Amino acid sequence: MGSTRLPGKVMLPLDGKHVLERDIERVSRAESINKTVVATSVSTADDIVERYAAQCGATVYRGSEPDVLGRMYNAATEVSADVVVRITGDCPLISPQGIDAVVHRLQESDVDYVSNTVKQTLPRGLDVEAFTYESFSTVERRAKSREEREHVTLHYLRNQDEFDIGNVSDEEIFDAPHLHGRDDLRLTLDEADDYELLRRIYEEMPTDEPLEIEDVVTVIDEKGWAGINQNIQQKHPPEPE
Repeated sequence: MGSTRLPGKVMLPLDGKHVLERDIERVSRAESINKTVVATSVSTADDIVERYAAQCGATVYRGSEPDVLGRMYNAATEVSADVVVRITGDCPLISPQGIDAVVHRLQESDVDYVSNTVKQTLPRGLDVEAFTYESFSTVERRAKSREEREHVTLHYLRNQDEFDIGNVSDEEIFDAPHLHGRDDLRLTLDEADDYELLRRIYEEMPTDEPLEIEDVVTVIDEKGWAGINQNIQQKHPPEPE
């Protein structure tokens, strides 16, 4: 709930359901996910996150607000995870297909960390990271700086000589050509204009079943909506050294 640019964003409504519920229902549809955990903070402002996440069937872990890495590591430990998949709470159009592709690459390639953002070719908001619990334990021990405690996977990217890193491209996830090289699109939720685009998408499209990303991007292109949030400056974690 502590977003500086759009406070309370995970509780904003999208066609009758909160952003948080949209997140959880889409993550839970990934075949590679056997437990969905919402790792929120102990701040009283996040009491509502705990309540609604539990109602949506997610396991909830609460920990330090500034030490996001420690919070996520403890959450993974609590549920005895072998593989940890990290998805931020501002992605109400996260792709189950994308999650599965990243997890499968991690499991098949015998690497430590895989994402679809080492080289960004997909819309923002489809970001998936997966890593082994064993390597995450190493990161937890070694990451000391405030930046690395806040940005959970920064230590992996800063130490690529010590970790085996993999990437999954847009073409490996989606067959549809209109989804290739679409890093011009923002399907994430950072500011009010992002919410306006997401609100329009969810109001325009039938939501009896979770939306397919191929259909979402088709609607955005046909309606000319891509410009709604194009002026927003994406906040990036510090560059790997």
